[in-house]
Amino acid sequence: MVRGQSRRRWAAVAGGVALLCALPSIDAALPASVPRMSAAQLRTRILDSAARPYAGYAESDASFGLPPLSGFSDMAALLDGVTRMRVWQATPDRWRVDVLSDAGERDTYQTPQASYLWDSASELLTEVIGHYPVRLPRAADLVPPALALRLLREAGPHARLSVIAPRRVAGIAAAGLRVSPGDPASTIARIDVWADPASGLPLLVEIFGRGGGRPALQTQFLQVSPWRPVQAILTPQRGAGTAFTQATASDLSGALGTLGPVILPVSLAGRPRVAAPPGFDQVGLYGRGLATFAVLELSGGTGLSLIAGARADGGTAMRVRRGTGVIVTTSLITAVLVHPSHASGTFVLAGFVNRSVLQRAAAQLAAEPW
Repeated sequence: MVRGQSRRRWAAVAGGVALLCALPSIDAALPASVPRMSAAQLRTRILDSAARPYAGYAESDASFGLPPLSGFSDMAALLDGVTRMRVWQATPDRWRVDVLSDAGERDTYQTPQASYLWDSASELLTEVIGHYPVRLPRAADLVPPALALRLLREAGPHARLSVIAPRRVAGIAAAGLRVSPGDPASTIARIDVWADPASGLPLLVEIFGRGGGRPALQTQFLQVSPWRPVQAILTPQRGAGTAFTQATASDLSGALGTLGPVILPVSLAGRPRVAAPPGFDQVGLYGRGLATFAVLELSGGTGLSLIAGARADGGTAMRVRRGTGVIVTTSLITAVLVHPSHASGTFVLAGFVNRSVLQRAAAQLAAEPW
């Protein structure tokens, strides 16, 4: 009898997991009807939802095809595979995102004053001191509202907007918005966003690369609802046996912790340098809209080891008149690493532009003076 009860209990658990996995397909198959809105109206409603508090469970599924470069393993895992997230947001600068895995969970708490990282496997709580000089993508960037809002803000006035068919997401009839880059050099073919037509909250984001039949990145809520913020949920709790430490943001930047001071030209490959966000003074941003690329310089031997690693993992050696380089292409991101013979550091160029643009930019950096 005990064995029979155990089998029934685990059968119920397995059935629940199977149902959870099937929810996106079930939702997509159900009819959806939404109020009529223009693309501009829907975009405005989505942007106006930034301060709305919400809580939910989301999953992202990415297939960028990044090589496993040393120092960037966390980013490669995030952009190639499924990431499961629980999320609570009170305001844009006060939220919590838990990343769930078979090994436990890794939580990020953000407050206006500080951020904290919790690792359940090591039972370690880390307070992050200061601001990141430059930061790699993290799971919180893939939560549907965070990703949709950033993409819509960066798309700029030259992107084309259109309304697409609604669909059901997380049980909600969601209105669809398509964003198409205006620059043919962008590696992005289109971005599709579905949002709650009442609140504007983004529920599902799909990004397609040029020539790709399926999205290179899809992130969606499987469950979401309005939320009245609870301080206890947004504050990391230190229980018995929990270890605590502090670390500076630069210590947690991995390979990007070796950024060198760099002077960059006012334009690269015919694209003007634009202002970087506050705290990202060591990064050069070029281009506009959805055809932007970043440039930074790694000091010491870090860059040379990255070039060697990229070549070993399938990167294409790039001929540079005065230096050595390698180019890595994925479904969405193009990256070039170039070490000019006259420089002590290595330039890293990466963004949503085709390889021709980055090759010209790298050649310009390698040819001194600018």
